[in-house]
Amino acid sequence: MLRECLIICPLVFIAGYIDAVAGGGGLVSLPAYMFTGLPIHQCVATNKMSSFMGTSVATVKYAKNRFIPWRIAFICIPCAIIGSAIGANIALMISDRILKLVMLIIVPITGLYVITRKGEFSSKKELSFVITAAASALISLVIGVYDGFYGPGTGTFLILLLTGLTGMDIKKANGLTKAINWSTNVSALTVFFLNAQVLIPLGLVAGLFNIAGNYLGAVGFQKKGEGIARLVMILVLLIFFVKLITELLL
Repeated sequence: MLRECLIICPLVFIAGYIDAVAGGGGLVSLPAYMFTGLPIHQCVATNKMSSFMGTSVATVKYAKNRFIPWRIAFICIPCAIIGSAIGANIALMISDRILKLVMLIIVPITGLYVITRKGEFSSKKELSFVITAAASALISLVIGVYDGFYGPGTGTFLILLLTGLTGMDIKKANGLTKAINWSTNVSALTVFFLNAQVLIPLGLVAGLFNIAGNYLGAVGFQKKGEGIARLVMILVLLIFFVKLITELLL
């Protein structure tokens, strides 16, 4: 476990920092686990555990600040849980090789989007509560499947869809995103736990580093910090992408 911690923990710490200042930290944390050579299903499952720890802290903070629209959240959470459970079960049914092939497609797409996005998400006039709740529930279900199956970029996609499709205020969308993302993490993690795929000691240690990175990023955020985070993300993604191709060809 010591070898894995030496590889994973520094990168998971950076992933937490990236989440705080730029978003998309999962695009660094999941490759961190896979760099160790652990079975891919254990990588996805254990990464979900460390991500869950970081997300829990952020969700509590947003709840205390009253940024979470609970009337809509209580509708979205069950949809997110169902979607994430479906996605996690699909991931478990797929062989290591097929899952790597899927990642070979997903990684550059999600990475390119998160890296190149600039500024805040634009929003239009907010729709009625009924339409907003229905659209948010559908978004939670669909993105929940993605998060349970793979995960990185989930928060970014949720904010984009919530603001773009419903016209939700950015602060409210951020709060709702935290509640949805926490729910998808709990659901997927439960599935992975029941299938004995989570490396608990490694996940706990990595989770503490993820929390520390999130805290440091939130406290010391500056505009230049986002640029540094994106450069680190690009470097890790390039290395991970090359590693995936090499493993599939050998």
